[in-house]
Amino acid sequence: MTDTLTTPPPPSDRIIDEPLTEALSRRYLAYALSVITDRALPDVRDGLKPVQRRVLYAMREMRLNPDAAARKCAKVVGEVMGGYHPHGDQSIYDTLVRMAQDFAQRYPLVDGQGNFGNIDGDNPAAMRYTEAKLTQAATLLLDGIDEDAVDFKPTYDGQDTEPVVLPTGFPNLLANGTTGIAVGMATSIPPHNAAELIGACLALLDNPRAATAELMVHVQGPDFPTGGVIVEPHASLLETYETGRGGVRLRSLWTKEDLGHGTYQIVVTQVPYQVKKADLVEQLAQLIEDKRAPLLGDVRDESAEDVRLVLEPKSRNVEPEVLMESLFKLSDLENRFSVNLNVLDARGTPGVMGLRQVLQAFLDHRREVIVRRARHRLGKIEARLHILDGLLVAYLNLDEVIRIVRYEDEPRARLIEAFALTEIQADAILNTRLRQLARLEELELRREHADLSLERDGIAGMLANDRAQWKLVGAGLKHTLATLGADTPLGRRRSIFADAPQVDTEAALEAMIVREPITVILSDRGWIRAARGRVDDPSELKFKEGDKLAFLVPAETTDKLLIFASDGRFFTLACDKLPGARGHGEPLRLMIDLDDRVGIVDVFVHKPGARRILASQEGYGFILPEEEAIAFRRAGKQVLNPGPKGALVSLLLGSADQLAVIGDNGKILIFPTAELPEMPRGKGVKLQTYREGGLRDATAFAEAEGAAWIDAGGRNRAWPDWRNWLGRRAGAGKLAPKGFPAGKRFRPR
Repeated sequence: MTDTLTTPPPPSDRIIDEPLTEALSRRYLAYALSVITDRALPDVRDGLKPVQRRVLYAMREMRLNPDAAARKCAKVVGEVMGGYHPHGDQSIYDTLVRMAQDFAQRYPLVDGQGNFGNIDGDNPAAMRYTEAKLTQAATLLLDGIDEDAVDFKPTYDGQDTEPVVLPTGFPNLLANGTTGIAVGMATSIPPHNAAELIGACLALLDNPRAATAELMVHVQGPDFPTGGVIVEPHASLLETYETGRGGVRLRSLWTKEDLGHGTYQIVVTQVPYQVKKADLVEQLAQLIEDKRAPLLGDVRDESAEDVRLVLEPKSRNVEPEVLMESLFKLSDLENRFSVNLNVLDARGTPGVMGLRQVLQAFLDHRREVIVRRARHRLGKIEARLHILDGLLVAYLNLDEVIRIVRYEDEPRARLIEAFALTEIQADAILNTRLRQLARLEELELRREHADLSLERDGIAGMLANDRAQWKLVGAGLKHTLATLGADTPLGRRRSIFADAPQVDTEAALEAMIVREPITVILSDRGWIRAARGRVDDPSELKFKEGDKLAFLVPAETTDKLLIFASDGRFFTLACDKLPGARGHGEPLRLMIDLDDRVGIVDVFVHKPGARRILASQEGYGFILPEEEAIAFRRAGKQVLNPGPKGALVSLLLGSADQLAVIGDNGKILIFPTAELPEMPRGKGVKLQTYREGGLRDATAFAEAEGAAWIDAGGRNRAWPDWRNWLGRRAGAGKLAPKGFPAGKRFRPR
């Protein structure tokens, strides 16, 4: 007989009947909270994420102090993963490496020995080759952790405990900064100077109501590990520190080196934070190859231990400031560090804090640490005094104590009964060696008892006095200045502040271009070219078979060409970059991101200070300053929201004060251009009302000059009674006059 093994059906109580959406939302919420609290956001008190805190604590438990020998990083990673952080060795090692990189951390917490990567972006060596120990800054974060300064919680397997937060001797959150992306939120905190932060903390202790502006007397702004020049205005930094959100513009530090005979070169000695130097050099070289940096001739990396990038100008006539300002706009020689002070508070709740809130949270934590350490010390003192009291009783009755110990069968119980001692005191007496019963030892015990009693009274007084507690917080912060002070190599400020110079780089670029007249030719199929001089007879132009002329625009090589597409975007091209006219040119869509289904509404040369009327086929429009249309991006700049029918009209406003519009229904409406709003972008206002169809055409004219239209033969026809079509904007209008073109346009296309 063969036994058949069958799986019993699951108990009915293990089956949960609930909607899928509720089950997914509840589980996703649990996942999101886990990422926010246990992975991505730092604690406002110690500025660390859980994996960073676990690495530091594990290294301390391994006794990897600054004065100890370093150990293999593989050993450290194994200890962290096995005891505290079971989420993969690579993530732990990456964290350890970052805390050791002096170009990533303003105050490195790990002293790395070996290849820990570099500012070029090269990867560190494998963990089996590198070694590490704690730095002096890390010991400031861990100081007092064995004195009940912070709470502990069970580790993931329940076999040990780990700290919830570190004691943190200096404001590490702002000092080292951090970045992280959680679910639905992120954090981005730049590094700062610890000495300045401590100065702000001391100012906040002196005046708990100090405003952010008063704290910024000490904390001028971020202090990045790689240095650089901060060009963010003070008002912007103040708003950032007030709200906890904003940004910091940081650019490279450079100097001019004279080479003699009127030539020079630029030497970059500091690059912006988190910019890989090798990538920056490659980016600058690509700009030269693509001819997007016409003022830059060459770039070389001559870096050794220090950063040294050499930039050679295209011509010695180029001003250094003009060259650098142009490169700041085109490359990562300048970047913007986003600031988002999103952190977990003492209760584990995420939120955005300003500078004052962050410092106050740190100070509150330091006060709690000091109070807890004082209570722990007080308990130790009380326990020692208790033992000393018993020992002093023994010295006062030394002969009787010796007799009891020598002759009694149960000396411990007899000592307790004879001298009213506790078990702890009796054990201390019994554990005292005979040679310690000398007179000298008694004097030493009495001196120790007096000293401990004095210390106990001082601690008790401090615990009962809030002002004394805050005073100790300040004293502790001042003590850390010995390690992180502004006069120490580690604490000296690296980033400097400056105002970005006002340099007209466009004028300098134009000065490098030979000014010549050209004619821009755009065919119906989108092929563009630039012919030298003026094209007087367009009929002589040649196009590919089936193609024809669409736009003919007189220009100069120093001009900017604006192209208005039917999807409401403007594209900007430099006229000196246009292909020559020996052939048929090049497809416009290779120069800009323009879909084949999108048409070209207008092509014209930008005139500074000019304004244009834009309108969509749906009958909406507004007045646009031409400067708002300029954007040297392949994707262009969205200016008009044309709706599904697309853009239709682009008119130079000039001195015109009247606008005439005609719809598909053949009705014309004329109204003053003053009724149109001037906007940088948008949909605009309604120009004319239609029951069906939309806008067909429009024209602008000056009232003093009168209105006109152009017939199919190209003749200009005056319109003397145009005032009969005057009305309010958004009106329906009246049918066109007799003789108006059958195509219902003011000019043929």
